[in-house]
Amino acid sequence: MSKGFLGTAASLTADRTLIIESAMGIALIVGTVFARFRHYRAHAWCQSTVVLLNLGVIAQFMVPSYLRQVAPEIPASLGEIHYAIAAIHGLLGTIAELLALYVVLAAGTSILPKRLRFSRYKRWMRLAFALWWIELLLGLAMYVQWYGLPRRIGTRHSLTISAGWL
Repeated sequence: MSKGFLGTAASLTADRTLIIESAMGIALIVGTVFARFRHYRAHAWCQSTVVLLNLGVIAQFMVPSYLRQVAPEIPASLGEIHYAIAAIHGLLGTIAELLALYVVLAAGTSILPKRLRFSRYKRWMRLAFALWWIELLLGLAMYVQWYGLPRRIGTRHSLTISAGWL
């Protein structure tokens, strides 16, 4: 596993995941601004794309990492803060992603039968958005707890290195 680019003990994959998730958080804010200005089609595309990309990141990076590093330590190590944060992050993240997928299906498609759709989308979208941001902050806390504070954010050196992984 290669070393990351943020100046911590994290792997390249962990650093990339942190940056990708942060970018998706910013994209969700942009999508919210679209809705505020009544650009609902752009809002729907933006939010739906983030939800689906996040599903890919979860499947490709987060689930394998969780199964490798966290799951074997449950329940024995839940008293240790870094395992407790990771376990809560995994559980709440699952709920947040499932809710977001449900919102996308209910609000943006006709896949679900009418009886399974809701009519007050705004409330559910706001809940999904809030959960997603709690999850993002919990993921950041978990990253810092496991690997330390990123030291190179904002320096010319990190921007040069980080641009290379895209």
